[in-house]
Amino acid sequence: MADELRRQELRKLPSVDALLSDAPDDLVGRHGRDLVVDALREAIEHARAGIIKGGSCPERAELLAQAAAWMERLGSPTLQPVINATGVVLHTNLGRAPLSKATLAAMVAAGKGYSNLEFDLAAGVRGSRYVHAESLLCQLTGAEAALLVNNNAGAVLLALMALCREREVIISRGQLVEIGGGFRIPDVMAQSGARLVEVGTTNRTYLRDYEEAITAETLALLRVHSSNFRVQGFAHQPTLEGLCELAHQRDLLVIDDLGSGTLVDTRTYGLPHEPMVPESVAAGADLVCFSGDKLLGGPQAGIVVGRKDLVERLRRFPLTRALRVDKTTIAGVQANLLHYLRGEVASQIPVWRMIATSREEIAQRAQRLVDELHRPGCDLVDGRSKVGGGSLPEETLPTTLLALPGEPVSLAARLRTGSPAVVARVQDGRVVLDLRTVLPEQEPMLAARIGELLDG
Repeated sequence: MADELRRQELRKLPSVDALLSDAPDDLVGRHGRDLVVDALREAIEHARAGIIKGGSCPERAELLAQAAAWMERLGSPTLQPVINATGVVLHTNLGRAPLSKATLAAMVAAGKGYSNLEFDLAAGVRGSRYVHAESLLCQLTGAEAALLVNNNAGAVLLALMALCREREVIISRGQLVEIGGGFRIPDVMAQSGARLVEVGTTNRTYLRDYEEAITAETLALLRVHSSNFRVQGFAHQPTLEGLCELAHQRDLLVIDDLGSGTLVDTRTYGLPHEPMVPESVAAGADLVCFSGDKLLGGPQAGIVVGRKDLVERLRRFPLTRALRVDKTTIAGVQANLLHYLRGEVASQIPVWRMIATSREEIAQRAQRLVDELHRPGCDLVDGRSKVGGGSLPEETLPTTLLALPGEPVSLAARLRTGSPAVVARVQDGRVVLDLRTVLPEQEPMLAARIGELLDG
């Protein structure tokens, strides 16, 4: 009996052509016939599966509505703007550094038309994409040469593969780090073809450990900055200056992987000292690798600076083509670096503007939002913001949080799934918003979203 009922319902399913004839006149004009046909097939197959499970055949209007919704989802970007109210400045899951207006303008200008990406305008011949940001990087770091690739992991892999393949590279056991996504330094070294030589212990490594491990097969000493964790207490690592002195006495290279890397002194902003790229160059590191999209505050990129002869070898290495950056990234990196050259880091680069914002200013912004909302249960509470992004581990900044009334799990979910999406955090059983990471122009939208939810 049940099987017969299912067969009856299945026979009610219309054909694609029948549904197409019932579709609104403008549907094909807006989406194209092929996409409409695919959507109708999708709706019919979905209905067929439901009938087989015991359901009934939907009406034609419902099938058309399902097809229209399917096309709408397919045509909507999955990558969408988000209001970051978590207080994590460099939030990896939310795209890390928001870009400055000048950086965005430069990227748009490079992308909307043609450019001299690989063309020498003066000579009228083919040029190189790698020259465009090099002079700025050399000026800001003191290095002889520079190279851009897609990210810092690519920069480290390229340096090891191009220079150290089938040779020994010595590294402290305390620096065999793992960064996000299970990316581990030992795995990178194995992939590069370099032979890993571990020295010292997890918490203490001395210069003599490196010296005793050097053999005729050794080519480089690798220092990896533990940017996403910190070993405290009974711990020791040799200075970079000491490593460079030892390496150069033995005609070896020093490659310094700074991970995040910074061009400003973080102590200026009330944070512990983070190794600066110019410091590594001045200490004698032959190559320094760092990110363009973390503490630098620009678009995603990996940057290598150092000796001209070594950078040139990297530039000519075949893997470089697979890791190269496009014209918009180059334009963005250049524009972002100009902020450093002009001394306008805290005023123009959003990451540093957020870090530099005082708790008092954030409290004033939060109070204005409370006054505008004028809803019971909206309170201001003390809290801490995080730098994040694998930089300055566990370092926080004092802030003032806006706490919202309501069941926290469902409220946070409703904030995330609305438009615009708002990502907050839950603290002490309440949803809290940290305006440190909310862009000023986003505050009216944020107020409107909160008001809708609290009234709903």
